[in-house]
Amino acid sequence: MLRISSQLLEEIFAHAREESPRECCGLIGCDAEGRAVSTHRVRNVAVNRKTSYFMDAKEQLEAFQAIEDAGNEVGAIYHSHPRSEPVPSPTDVNLAKQWPGMQWMIVGLAGEEPEARTWQIVGTGFHEDPHEVHDGAGIDA
Repeated sequence: MLRISSQLLEEIFAHAREESPRECCGLIGCDAEGRAVSTHRVRNVAVNRKTSYFMDAKEQLEAFQAIEDAGNEVGAIYHSHPRSEPVPSPTDVNLAKQWPGMQWMIVGLAGEEPEARTWQIVGTGFHEDPHEVHDGAGIDA
């Protein structure tokens, strides 16, 4: 289970809002206990950024390096769905085949407030793997 502070989740929401109506994307760095400790925006270079995302390779590598240099690991990949629910699309399921075992956080902007849901995508299926939001108290990040 991904554990994330309300502050880091708000950073992801801000990224999604700033990029809308295009999809945003990025990485979440986690410590060994699965607590999110950082977010890393990565530029979306997809041909149609309103309906899909593809991370800029150089920025993705830099984000991976920053996470590893801090002694952490990539805990999740995030992206937004500016006009739909935060549920994996067929494109998301296909992309996830490149990242077995990865958690996927999707931010939906279809409602009045952003909604984040976290998923495990395996093969052609997926199931929700709810994240836990905390206020950050007592967490060394």
